[in-house]
Amino acid sequence: MDPQRRTFLAGLAGTAAAGAAWSCGKSMSDSPNPSDSANGSDPNATPAVSSREADRNASTDEMFAELSNQAGTVAPISPAEHAARRVRLGELLAESPYDAMVCEGGATMRYLSGTSWGHSERQFSLVVLADGSHFWLCPHFEAEKAKLRIDAEGGPGGEIVEWDEHEYPFAPLAAALAERGVDRVGMEPAIRHRFVHGLQEELGASRVSAALELLVELRGRKDAHEIELLRKVNELTQQGIVAASREVRVGMTGRDISRLMRRAQGKLGLSGVWDLSLIGEAAAYPHGGFGDRKVEEGDVILVDTGGSLHGYQSDNTRSWVMGGKPSQRVREVWNLVRDAQKAAFEAMRPGDLCGNVDRAARDVISKGGFGPGYEYFGHRLGHGIGMEGHEDPYFDGGSRVRMASGMTFSNEPGIYIYGEFGIRLEDIVMVTETGADHFGDWQAGPESPESA
Repeated sequence: MDPQRRTFLAGLAGTAAAGAAWSCGKSMSDSPNPSDSANGSDPNATPAVSSREADRNASTDEMFAELSNQAGTVAPISPAEHAARRVRLGELLAESPYDAMVCEGGATMRYLSGTSWGHSERQFSLVVLADGSHFWLCPHFEAEKAKLRIDAEGGPGGEIVEWDEHEYPFAPLAAALAERGVDRVGMEPAIRHRFVHGLQEELGASRVSAALELLVELRGRKDAHEIELLRKVNELTQQGIVAASREVRVGMTGRDISRLMRRAQGKLGLSGVWDLSLIGEAAAYPHGGFGDRKVEEGDVILVDTGGSLHGYQSDNTRSWVMGGKPSQRVREVWNLVRDAQKAAFEAMRPGDLCGNVDRAARDVISKGGFGPGYEYFGHRLGHGIGMEGHEDPYFDGGSRVRMASGMTFSNEPGIYIYGEFGIRLEDIVMVTETGADHFGDWQAGPESPESA
């Protein structure tokens, strides 16, 4: 379940309107904008917090006085680590069919360089070569701004290949690649098609292709520092959910609950916090969009939320009953979803297929009377997570990717009963050398989102 999509749909129904703080592209620093500075708007600008939102934040600060900013408890990724990643990519390129990889503004560019750049119709790219060196492709009129970013203290530096408006980026990029002896080019899979197609026209389609397997190898397995960041950000999100849940009252709407969830996580030091809070029958729609009503005693509340810590993402879902007294039916469904989550966790082991983990959870739900297949559990089990809330590889039944230690995923089975309620439990898990680990604590039961 993509946080960007679920926020959009929930906003239409009024359940989590301010969840758009997650922004397009899942990072405030990479918020796409169809215009740019030449047209009076900077694609790299950070949206301001409205005065109304600031007032709301102030009104909840006293409520969460016990929460303090924890962002400083884990160090961000250093320039030296970014440099080491470029070296490693060079080594992977040397063993691959490609001589270089091209990426545009987004998670992979930040992963490799620490540099953020927004999207516009003009191509700005980082190019890494098989010897570990790199250069930049930049519109001429943006070059001085780019230099300020990449040549700043701790910045990645590197030559900037400029292109003028009349010539477009493809011929200058092709010439720069030729000068460096590049024959085959791997394009980051997230790069927009217009830039792939333009380079294919310049070099020939056979020499330019998406480098998905290369990207999975580069970013799929997290190192110790990344795991530390992911563990902390997901622990903080769980702490924020519990703190906010204690302030939920009968008569609140999904929008009200979302405001509490976002502010609690913000107080803990997370940025770009997004939230989807659904009540009762609305929770049967995994991405929301059913409507927003006031919560009553006995209603199921489903909260799916997360944020960012030094560029690494959290994504946790808790389902519980308002008032802490679930019906027998809700309890049975909740327990079945938890059993499916446990089965998936126990099925994780290095060398096995990601698709088998999805099947382990789905079998439990089907055997429990909520099947077959996708009838009540209509989405895949989970997604990779790191610098992006959703990234390769995925826990879906068709995946042929083999798990490896250091890979991190969401484990989020659910049962959705239209006209009644939905239950989803989501935790972030990691493949280890011998099995699996998870970040934070499992939810204890349907009475509250708290752990055992």
